[in-house]
Amino acid sequence: MWQELEYNIYNKWFIGISIAVLFACITAFSLTGSYMYIAAPCAYIFLVLLGINWKTAYWIFLFCIPASVQLSFAGDTLSASLPDEPMIWMFFLLFVIMWAKNPRIIPEWWWRSPLVTIVGLQFLWLIVAVMFSLEFFFSVKFLIAKSWYLVCFMILPIWVFTEKKDFKRALILLLIPVIVTATVILVRHSAHNFDFRAIENAIKVDPNFGLYYNHVDYSTVLSMLFPLLCFAYPLTKGKSILLRILLILIILFFLPAIYFTYARAPIIALVFALVIYLAIRVKLVNLIMPVFYGIFIIVVIYMVRDNKYIDFRPDYQHTYMHKNYVDHIIATFRGQDMSSMERLYRWVAGARMSVDRPITGYGPHAFYFYYKPYAVSSFRTYVSRNLEHSTTHNYFLLMLVEQGWPAMILYGALIYAFFSIAQKTYYRFKDKYYKQVTLAVTTLFAAGFINNFFSELLETHKVGSLFYLAIAILVILDKKSKDMAKEQETQVIVA
Repeated sequence: MWQELEYNIYNKWFIGISIAVLFACITAFSLTGSYMYIAAPCAYIFLVLLGINWKTAYWIFLFCIPASVQLSFAGDTLSASLPDEPMIWMFFLLFVIMWAKNPRIIPEWWWRSPLVTIVGLQFLWLIVAVMFSLEFFFSVKFLIAKSWYLVCFMILPIWVFTEKKDFKRALILLLIPVIVTATVILVRHSAHNFDFRAIENAIKVDPNFGLYYNHVDYSTVLSMLFPLLCFAYPLTKGKSILLRILLILIILFFLPAIYFTYARAPIIALVFALVIYLAIRVKLVNLIMPVFYGIFIIVVIYMVRDNKYIDFRPDYQHTYMHKNYVDHIIATFRGQDMSSMERLYRWVAGARMSVDRPITGYGPHAFYFYYKPYAVSSFRTYVSRNLEHSTTHNYFLLMLVEQGWPAMILYGALIYAFFSIAQKTYYRFKDKYYKQVTLAVTTLFAAGFINNFFSELLETHKVGSLFYLAIAILVILDKKSKDMAKEQETQVIVA
């Protein structure tokens, strides 16, 4: 009787609060005309769901990441990604409550993963870099954002990805909004005859509203998800013929969608993802990153010796934006592409900056405020004013400049460790489904790595979420493969 009475009281309170929230939002919308107040009831419902069944809320959250839009406020001085950014805050708060209630909630096997160890060391060194930052306020904001990223995409997946159906569900939930947004962009782009310079206009619905941050963010998401489709197709064998045809059509849809982003990095990323796949199949993936780093170091030494890099300075009069993709590619090899030359301008500045603060760097989010005095004027281009406040366009160099050598080395170690563990996990599995999932996650990560080599995308919601989610899923798959291998050994011994 008392339980029934308590339930009725709780039910009345819940209904009353819900009606009050709805009424307040409608009133606020009527007075202000702001659609933000209409979204408030949705946020309220999501918050209630978070308290009732947070795992279901997490699946909705995954769906909302690609579906989120970039909104600018206060004359373009503030921006937010909605609705996924407020969701991230909610999940971070949820984890804090869960952890406060049970400090041992995170399983020991998770802590023992080398990937978790490296990411943990990255976070600890980030705190050190923030302490010595020359732009303390911006660095603290960066630290807070990184904290909830790691919680939402590195920790919470422990309890979400537990069964085979969970990986399939994640793919579907991520795929649907990407297809929808890509369709909208392609339709808008077609209205401009797929003009090379119109891609940004197709992404930006209006100056304060964008489906993606820019064409680099958009192309990166497409190139990271494309390998998942390729590895999902073999798993449809024996399934409905309509399902197989649908998946083929989606794969064929992605190809022109990636091409019409007119970005070069995604093409290189897909080639690198293929290389990683082949290397795993022949058990040579452990050689890929040492060779990659070796080539990179040789190029740097060659450029630095006798100031050879000066020979690659752009011709200011012949460096410009191009009218079509073919000219864009040709100009890249000729050293006449503005975006490529601007990268060199910032890479040179970043390398010279690192000499003055090699250990702790200038602080997270501080590159923009200090790089121009270190730049070489002969590398300037028409866009060197950098009105968008972008950074190094290379994540290794960004780590070096803003957080010092330890951060850059840890990032390099993370990439190597990921591919090494992925290969071991792949061959430890006997289950075909999990083998395909392992390859899919690994190639997604590979594509993200290359895109990030030419940009700095890990702090954007759509790319950063996929990057860290891939790490979390590999940690889970690694544990699952070990458990399944032990079970098989036990069965053999018993037999």
